[in-house]
This record gives sequence, structure tokens and C-alpha cells, in this order.
Amino acid sequence: MFCLCVFLQLAALERQIFDFLGFQWAPILGNFLQIIVVILGLFGTIQFRPRYIVVYTVWTALWVTWNVFIICFYLEVGGLSKETDLMTFNISMHRSWWREHGPGCVRRVVRPSAPGILDDYSYVSVTGCIIDFQYLEVIHSAIQILLSLIGFVYACYVISIFMEEEDSFDFIGGLDTYSYRQPPQEHVELKPLKPVGKVL
Repeated sequence: MFCLCVFLQLAALERQIFDFLGFQWAPILGNFLQIIVVILGLFGTIQFRPRYIVVYTVWTALWVTWNVFIICFYLEVGGLSKETDLMTFNISMHRSWWREHGPGCVRRVVRPSAPGILDDYSYVSVTGCIIDFQYLEVIHSAIQILLSLIGFVYACYVISIFMEEEDSFDFIGGLDTYSYRQPPQEHVELKPLKPVGKVL
């Protein structure tokens, strides 16, 4: 579980960094929650706390759903458009960092020639990308889904082990002198610890 949690954390941190560079606030929030819940799941595994692992499994289902949505968003499935500001909560016009900095991409900044336009406004032209940015985002989400599904199966396995251990340990009668298979004696004979002597 520890190695899986390390892979999950590294994948979430890598994604968090590039989402921060692109100012994509919705994925940043999701990545942050993923990092916290993976730590919680690891803590639950180490400390034998099944409730924490249950929280992890529920979050994993939500995380897989979120990543499926991201895949649909970047592939423009079902009327979604990657050109909208949905990932930035409509706060800014930033897009995926991979759009301008993908492998092989050549980025050219063109200043507007019209007077009266703000100096900091520019048009960015990107050419020569080996792989388009939306496919890089889809690959990231697919890796997250794969790791999360493995984590979900393993977490369910750990929960079942914890539940079996709780059922097999007898908290109430585990230290009694008689076995649960033998009925207790109805009458117990009391014996003094030391012989009673004559009082002088």
C-alpha cells in the first residue's frame, strides 16, 4: 500500500504543479483533495483504522469520476468545449500549461499592432507540437484513473482483512478460563487462600 500511495502522491503532485502553472483552479482543488485523502488512506492502513480507508475508497470513486469528466472535457465529448473557462471557474482566461509548452512546441508571441490595446496583451502562436495538449491532459487523467482503480481494489482488500481480524478476535470472552465451546459451570466452589487458624 505504501508504494501505491507514493505513486499516487507523485502523480497528483506532478499534476498539481502543471495545473498551478496554467492557473486551472478546479483541477488544483481536486488535486489538493486527492493528496490529503491519499495521506488519510495511508494513515488508516498503518494505524488499522478502517473508517479512514472507507473515506479513501469513497473519494477514489469520486476521483475516477472527476478524471473521466476531464477526459470528456478535453476531447469535447457531449457538448463540452476545451475553449471554455470552466477549469478556471470563469475567473480567468488561462488554459492548460501544456497548450504552449508541450513537447516540440514552438511558442511565438505576437504583439498587437492596433493602437489603444493594452501593452501586456499579446497573441500567442504555437506550432510544431509533437502531441496536442488535450491528449497530454487525457494521458494524465488516464494514469490517475489507472492508479486510482488499483488503489480502490487494494483498499477494499485491506478493509476486508481488517474486518476479518475484528470478527476473529473475541474481545469479551477471549481471556476467560473456559472456552466458548464449553458451557460455564453453574456452581463455583470457593476455596480459602490460607487456612483459617485458631485466634489466640
